[in-house]
Amino acid sequence: MDCNSLGFSVRGIFYTRILEWVAISFSRDLPNPGIMCLKSIKRSCHNFCTAVCQDVTYMELKNLLKSKKIMLIDVREPWEIHEYGKIPGSINIPLDDVGEALQMNPKDFKEKYKEVKPSKSDNLVFSCLAGVRSKKAVVTAISLGFNSAQHYAGGWKEWATYELSEKKQGN
Repeated sequence: MDCNSLGFSVRGIFYTRILEWVAISFSRDLPNPGIMCLKSIKRSCHNFCTAVCQDVTYMELKNLLKSKKIMLIDVREPWEIHEYGKIPGSINIPLDDVGEALQMNPKDFKEKYKEVKPSKSDNLVFSCLAGVRSKKAVVTAISLGFNSAQHYAGGWKEWATYELSEKKQGN
């Protein structure tokens, strides 16, 4: 099952949960249960993908960072952060490490990332260079129960452009 228009696939735990839901929901005496199940899986995938991919704009992110009500996680590789820079207030957890990091015990997380581990109810925003990897990180976070996960679609490229423009304007 692909949500190709969004650039990622629904796999593993989501696929299992959708199939379990379909099996429970449509195991009753319904006409053509096979067809209804397939339609439900497709609809569930679409609803899941659109729910997961909540974008945060530059201004929203800036305000959220000021309010300190989010944890901003940059999923780029460390060399990218060193070469290009980072959004102030973000922590670096490379995409390949996001799943493991979000499952760490709080003590290990604090030791490795120098931040308090987010709870499943905390607001997380993921960023990367241009929004592709952050979208994948949101899928991983939601699969682990972090239901308030979002992503900054513009990524570092957009942030740097806006920040440079604001500095030139004297804001």
